[in-house]
Amino acid sequence: MAIASINPATGELTKRFEAHSDAEIEAALARAASAFEKHRRSSFASRAAKLQRAAEILEKDSDQFARIITSEMGKLFRGSIEEIEKCARGCRYYAEHGEKFLTEQSVSSDAARSLIRYEPLGIILAIMPWNFPFWQVFRFAAPALMAGNVGLLKHASNVPQCALAIEKIFRDAGFEDGIFQALLIENETVEKIIRDPRVKAITLTGSERAGSAVASTAGRELKKSVLELGGSDPFIVMPSAKLEDALSAGVKSRMVNSGQSCIAAKRFIIADAIYDKYVAQFVEKMKSLKSGDPMAETTEVAPLSSENILGGVDEQVQKSVAAGAKMLCGGKPAKRSGYFYEPTVLAEIPKNAPAYREEVFGPVALFFRVRDPNEAVAIANDSSFGLGASVWTNDAAEQEFFSRELESGMVFVNAMVASDPRVPFGGVKRSGYGRELGAEGIREFTNVKTVWIA
Repeated sequence: MAIASINPATGELTKRFEAHSDAEIEAALARAASAFEKHRRSSFASRAAKLQRAAEILEKDSDQFARIITSEMGKLFRGSIEEIEKCARGCRYYAEHGEKFLTEQSVSSDAARSLIRYEPLGIILAIMPWNFPFWQVFRFAAPALMAGNVGLLKHASNVPQCALAIEKIFRDAGFEDGIFQALLIENETVEKIIRDPRVKAITLTGSERAGSAVASTAGRELKKSVLELGGSDPFIVMPSAKLEDALSAGVKSRMVNSGQSCIAAKRFIIADAIYDKYVAQFVEKMKSLKSGDPMAETTEVAPLSSENILGGVDEQVQKSVAAGAKMLCGGKPAKRSGYFYEPTVLAEIPKNAPAYREEVFGPVALFFRVRDPNEAVAIANDSSFGLGASVWTNDAAEQEFFSRELESGMVFVNAMVASDPRVPFGGVKRSGYGRELGAEGIREFTNVKTVWIA
């Protein structure tokens, strides 16, 4: 796939990039290895000061960075601004808390002294997606650099300007040459870099297919990997829920980033007693959303990121309708330039429909009617994915039941699923393994070393 910037709102190519050569990749690896030897011995205070500076740069030039995001992958401009602001918060969080998470811990034992140390691993290869092209990178980079690691970024081929901008942010923040570098490379080159002995671990956010390939290569090389893959998150609404809150949050969660989010609400599992009312109002809200220029303040639906994504979403919808799913609104590309898809609602979805089993990465909401909490959990767990889940109920017993029985890495009660630096993020089943964010996230790429002094 060509490394290029194509504006999703118009379909126009704006800039093409040459992939880095083998010699340039080797030079980057050598710089990273050299930089690690110094960076690993730097103080937490020094690393924290540079992360704070990165946060300041992000905030000062937020409009500039947001424009790059919107022009390359199509996100609403205000969503791009929010993404930049979140990156700044992530940097500050690890600047303020990273040392505490990695502080040496004394352990009571038979030894004169025993302790646990958290030491950096070295070069971490980050393979990142286009849908949150700044935040996905910063949520890896902030804890990794704070822990004393160095980063190599292989970003998605449609957001090269985002990749280069992020590299410059870290450099301008004071991180020395080689501590964080963006590699403009094709997918075929990734395996070779994973196999390089200087690379110690890999983190990937992306598709099942990409995750499986990367995990296979990392496994053969006996290297640590963290995978955050797809999701088909349930959004469960019980009769005790405050309906208006569940409606507004449901539409927002399904339509964030035009539906292109792993943790977006995708499968709406609604109690029979409120199903008809909820669906009717949900459909009306979806129909009222305004598509248009993602830079305009009044636009509510931005384009999908590429022509390929647009075609894939439409194919899933059409095959699901052919299998028996009922279309309540939308269901086709919008009649305008760019990669826009109409906000869509499907109901009565049979198990053999693609929408039942696959992740639909676009503005398509899927509805299921259930009798009780047990049936809701059964449908929610009838998925190969297990990333997040959102549950809406004011019944305390139901809140406890759902939080225990749902097979997912995260359960949000009366709130939409979101990533937050203060708590770990990740999934189970085919949604991946390992955790980002929180104390768990910064420790993922450390050597948890036991020291026993007799």
